[in-house]
Amino acid sequence: MDKLHSAAAKLGITLTEEHLRQFCTYYRELVLWNRRINLTAITGFEEVQVKHFLDSLTVVRALELPPDNNFSVIDVGSGAGFPGIPLKIIYPGIRLALLEATGKKAEFLAHIVRELKLEGIEVVRGRAEETAHEEKYREKFSVALSRAVAGLSSLAELALPFAEVGGLFVAQKKGDIQQEIDRAVGAMAKLGGRLKEVITVELEELVERRYLVIIEKIGPTPADYPRRPGIPVKRPLSS
Repeated sequence: MDKLHSAAAKLGITLTEEHLRQFCTYYRELVLWNRRINLTAITGFEEVQVKHFLDSLTVVRALELPPDNNFSVIDVGSGAGFPGIPLKIIYPGIRLALLEATGKKAEFLAHIVRELKLEGIEVVRGRAEETAHEEKYREKFSVALSRAVAGLSSLAELALPFAEVGGLFVAQKKGDIQQEIDRAVGAMAKLGGRLKEVITVELEELVERRYLVIIEKIGPTPADYPRRPGIPVKRPLSS
């Protein structure tokens, strides 16, 4: 894990031997399970270190963790656990929910949480459109994260309802995102959010430039949102 170790240091993260052992276990189990279920198209050892683990860790640039660890995170559309589990490995004190709609992927998440002996994690099987209306999860998290491939307007509708007022939604994006951000400003406002900052992530290990789009939650999300399953992606909110 030399590549991950050295690249993480550029983010200000010092990976210990225990961290690296956990990431090795994560990689091994990811590849084993990927033979049976479709978790990822990226399976090479160095590729996973960079495109999954390191890319997940870049979210630390958007976070200010309080010294008392009173911090809760939900990873919306977690898939194989990115970015939530890598973040939990380096910050074991945070409370983490991994939201995943696909049953087999949720099974993998529960398995890898056990294998890594991580505590303070809940694997939630469900769709964001429905789970975000449950009292247990609505506006209960310091930060909502998403690495899912969808437009920013759609992601905001799926994730912002989970963030508490005063909290954040951080979307990991890449490519030319300015037009996408411009189209999403109206959606953010309807959902109780406001664009706070866009952080550019440039690391030589990451071939493509990455962005962390940070949306602050300045007011409650109206009860109508998110809309019913499938609609946020099919008909994104506009200005």
